[in-house]
Amino acid sequence: FGVRMDSAPFSEELSERKVCVVGSELVENYTVYIIDVTDGKHRWTVKHRYSDFHDLHEKLAAEKKVDRRLLPPKKILGKNSKSLVERRQKELELYLQTLLLQFPQATPTALACFLHFHLYEINGITAALAEELFHKGEFCLCPVGSSDIQESSLPFDLSVFKSLLQIQISDCSSEQIEGLSTLRTSLETMNVHQSTQSMMSVLVPEAAEFPQWEPEGVESVCPVTALVPVWCQLTTLDLSHNDISCIDNSVRLIPKVEFLDLSSNQLSSVENLQHLYNLVHVDLSYNNLQVLEAAHTRLGNIKTLNLAGNQLQNLSGLSKLYSLVNLDLSHNQLDQLEEIRNIGSLPCLEKLSLAGNPMCIIPDYRTKVLAQFGDRAAEVCLDSRVTTEKELDTVEVLKAIQKAKEVKDRMSSGDKKISEDTRPPAAPVLCSSSSSLSSSAPPASSSSSCPAQQASSQGNHVCIRLKEVLLVGSSGGSSRTVSKMNSSWS
Repeated sequence: FGVRMDSAPFSEELSERKVCVVGSELVENYTVYIIDVTDGKHRWTVKHRYSDFHDLHEKLAAEKKVDRRLLPPKKILGKNSKSLVERRQKELELYLQTLLLQFPQATPTALACFLHFHLYEINGITAALAEELFHKGEFCLCPVGSSDIQESSLPFDLSVFKSLLQIQISDCSSEQIEGLSTLRTSLETMNVHQSTQSMMSVLVPEAAEFPQWEPEGVESVCPVTALVPVWCQLTTLDLSHNDISCIDNSVRLIPKVEFLDLSSNQLSSVENLQHLYNLVHVDLSYNNLQVLEAAHTRLGNIKTLNLAGNQLQNLSGLSKLYSLVNLDLSHNQLDQLEEIRNIGSLPCLEKLSLAGNPMCIIPDYRTKVLAQFGDRAAEVCLDSRVTTEKELDTVEVLKAIQKAKEVKDRMSSGDKKISEDTRPPAAPVLCSSSSSLSSSAPPASSSSSCPAQQASSQGNHVCIRLKEVLLVGSSGGSSRTVSKMNSSWS
């Protein structure tokens, strides 16, 4: 469990601070300067050699941009002579006084330690305790003697922190955290790891008592038992490495969140993120996602999306994330290069990671993936490697081959259509009586007319059909064939 606060002093009226180098003493072969420090009514003495001053100055120059020329230079010859020590004593006193004037309120940590503020001055003591609590947590608490108190089960009451900006909770059940809701007006960054099974228990602890809650300022047609204030300053929420199985509607209380990390949880779907209008960076890596349909309806205008370590096989749901710049799809189940077409038209995509997918073993995998981005292939950094000129040349060849194939397919499709349009119509089937047939056939003898005319009408139909089909062919052959048919029939 960790807490960080601003290093603002407790009281608005700062006590007067003074420093004075009152003397020096020779220890072995170097000089130690004696510094008298005054803070209001309290005084104490600090001793430092010149090398300590030099180390302090290097830190302040690097961290606080203090002028490097402010510290008097180091002397090699005669460094312990009386005249040099006295002159340097005055210069070092002026140096310290200048630093206190330069930082009248928030004293830099390095300077506070140098002057022992962490031991004697109230703000320095508080800052040191807060730093120790942040790094060591409950391990810096004193033993509880022979009692049966278990330090790890003690609750934490956060209501005493009125201006908390950042908080980190690790390996601590959310049920042990009290007063978390009192931080809604100030908290900007919240990290919770290995401590919860739901977002609701962290963002809406009141839900356990008031299940029918609604965010303040939102009209509801349903009965409401509580109006819950939103986290009005929270912009970064890290709930990674927990046991969260769903994104519940508690996200309605964090409308200003820009960075959301839900990696290493148990999510199988993505819901309710449409309420986060300011969302820019989303990390959903190492969950149980198998499909992500219509992601643009929930992820809006995000720029960074991490989906590594899931079980995705299809990318059609990502095709409309038009603001996406960075996309991590490494270590999924993508095995078809055709899936890259779904993201190949994203206009802002610059960084793409596909490492660890089955498609990576396909020959010329990189160039075949880059070819899906068309004219933007040079702008895409694939698997943290910048596209080379050789790869771009290969991409151009692949694009030309693909274009030729598309032209051939269009031509083949057009020829097929023309063939269908010019095909002759099917021969009609005529049903004709024996009288119409006799008009085209030579006259028969009277002795055979009665049996022939009483023949079944089916035979007449067959002869007429054959005649019509043959007439569709070449004119010369058809007339001769018809003649033979008629003589045979008669």
